[in-house]
Amino acid sequence: MTNLPYKLLIFDWDGTLMDSETRIVNCLRAACVENGFAAQSNEQLKDVIGLGLKEALMRLHPDKTETVIEKLADTYRQQYLETNETHSALFPGVENLLAELEDQGYWLAVATGKGRQGLDMSLEETQLHGRFHVTRCASETLSKPHPRMLEEILHFTGLNAEDALMIGDTEYDMEMARNANMHALAVSYGVHAVDRLLKHNPVGCLHDITELPDYLNKLHQEYNNG
Repeated sequence: MTNLPYKLLIFDWDGTLMDSETRIVNCLRAACVENGFAAQSNEQLKDVIGLGLKEALMRLHPDKTETVIEKLADTYRQQYLETNETHSALFPGVENLLAELEDQGYWLAVATGKGRQGLDMSLEETQLHGRFHVTRCASETLSKPHPRMLEEILHFTGLNAEDALMIGDTEYDMEMARNANMHALAVSYGVHAVDRLLKHNPVGCLHDITELPDYLNKLHQEYNNG
């Protein structure tokens, strides 16, 4: 496909491509309990998904010292990478979707609040390593909503912000895209409610990730007919 309205599609991971909310919430709760803190509600724990680990824990425990936050982070990582057995799976249709988009000529990337170890583990489990031109994690740069992840992806690909579309399920994704002067596309099935996403003026909102090719094809037709 030529004359694409976007050349690069940048996906959030948790809540956008992978249904990992329950695993992350369980690991956050376990980290709190193991360190002697009362765990917050599911809604409070869910709300910080998408931020970098340290930033998420600081939001959950704003009164704790940096040393305590680091201990909580270590416990969370042990839970997520080694101890917790909560299953996480790709949302239905993701594998075929990514293959279809690649066949259509799109470059694919990931910008996630996950740590590098966590993302690499997920990519290994799903066998999706080869689908993405570049991936960026909060552990190796700055957390959302800072635009650094997107800026690094653009630098790596040699593209401009107007060539890319950020796709995500949280306010943090929408804000990060805006901070990078990039268009954002929301998905409604993740951790943040639709009204929270829409107030950031995304170019659209999908209710199922498999709607993405049709959405892009419509844009492609409008782009080339306009």
